[in-house]
Amino acid sequence: MARVKQRGRRRDARRGPILTGFGVALILLAVAGFLAFIGTIPRAAATHHGPSDAIVVLTGGSLRLQTGLKLLEEQRGRKLFVSGVHRGVDVRELLRVARRSPDAVACCIALGHEAGDTASNAAETARWMTNEGFHDLLLVTAAYHMPRSLVEFRAAMPGIRIRSHPVFPAQVKLNAWWRWSGTAALLFGEYSKYVIARIRLLFDPGGPSAKRS
Repeated sequence: MARVKQRGRRRDARRGPILTGFGVALILLAVAGFLAFIGTIPRAAATHHGPSDAIVVLTGGSLRLQTGLKLLEEQRGRKLFVSGVHRGVDVRELLRVARRSPDAVACCIALGHEAGDTASNAAETARWMTNEGFHDLLLVTAAYHMPRSLVEFRAAMPGIRIRSHPVFPAQVKLNAWWRWSGTAALLFGEYSKYVIARIRLLFDPGGPSAKRS
């Protein structure tokens, strides 16, 4: 019995450093992945050559809508599609909130009311792009949200040319982000969602667009 206990203690003694090393490796891998993700976040407004078929805005901040409307007014796209709009909100209400005259651009704006997250934004936009016969789009969302949005949109629309137009909310401090606890928490949360999206699409490449189209 004493020998059995001694062998068990030896196994536990060997297992401890292995598990510790494995845990440390996982932490280092997570940190490296997070820093790599930070490096993919745009730091400056995009410059584009030539108009797109469509400008697509993902709801989630007034700056996104204001930017999308400005791009439409500048004729950077033939139509503006706003994905993830609350049910009951129409174009005139949206323009009123954005303090824009409805007469100027209302004819060229379409709203999507079905999406509730980034994956369904991509699915909703894919259906609209197909219905319109469009082949390229300018994607407007917050800079920190852009990497995950591009992953979802490219998976949902492999044949569509997608160009990014990030916006930069003042409350998100991308420069020296580690000094701002709110920004650091936001970025880590977004990184977690980005990793989950990558893993989900690895096993389900069609994603929600294939199921809902």
